[in-house]
Amino acid sequence: MMTLAIHDQRLAKPGTQNAAWRDYDSVRRAIAFISANWRAQPTIEAMADAAGVTPDELHHLFRRWASITPKAFMQALTLDHARNLLRDSASILDAALDSGLSGPGRLHDLFVTHEAMSPGEWKNGGAGLTLRYGFHPSPFGTAIVIATDRGLSGLAFADHGEEKIALADMTRRWPNATYVEDHKGTAPLAARIFDPKLWRPDQPLRVVLIGTDFEVRVWETLLKIPMGRAVSYSDIACNINNPKASRAVGAAVGKNPVSFVVPCHRALGKSGTLTGYHWGTTRKQAMLGWEAGQLGMQ
Repeated sequence: MMTLAIHDQRLAKPGTQNAAWRDYDSVRRAIAFISANWRAQPTIEAMADAAGVTPDELHHLFRRWASITPKAFMQALTLDHARNLLRDSASILDAALDSGLSGPGRLHDLFVTHEAMSPGEWKNGGAGLTLRYGFHPSPFGTAIVIATDRGLSGLAFADHGEEKIALADMTRRWPNATYVEDHKGTAPLAARIFDPKLWRPDQPLRVVLIGTDFEVRVWETLLKIPMGRAVSYSDIACNINNPKASRAVGAAVGKNPVSFVVPCHRALGKSGTLTGYHWGTTRKQAMLGWEAGQLGMQ
């Protein structure tokens, strides 16, 4: 039987969580405006008005949020930028294989190691598993961090007021597991995920993948995509030696339970289009723009 313990009172408390909500809400509104108007190259004044802040506030917000200017972020949302991310995408995956960078011990830009749970553990819907979870501020709204004793097993996102909905969406994936709220225990994982200063090869983030064999193979391929690049669904299908499975690959990408860390946001349509994302296309755009900032896009 699944058990949940959610404390709404704690979520309502003021503090860093609410500050993060306010920041991402402004960013989200700016993204929506830029996405609809980037061809016209809107001014920072127009962006700020859409976000409900002053131009100076918007400038400082983006600098604080992603080390990037609003203008540079607008460039990161253009179709040309998406096409550049896809450049030589197939060879990126080939190079990862040729360099021996595949397998459980592979490190990527987040310095992640991973393992897959057995098919039996997945088939039983998580029976016998205890999954600890916590709500934490992140650059992309509230993050729901879910972990087993073996490592991070789930990462989801929610807008303000929708935390319980996002948590329920995650728990349906493993309905027979036991869920225990553990904000203190999952806080170090949240910090490790979203603070680039903590991305260290000597302290890799361990991820446990819980899914079908096919899904795990797709998720492992996503882990090969470096920050600042992207691949198409057909590239992923070819990488797992099933070139006709682009549609099935898309479904598996959509079921990725460890968002951002297993970077399903770096999977794009062949033309560079930002196809659907389980946690919203706006959030996918935010992640790509945030990563552009981490890479020093000017």
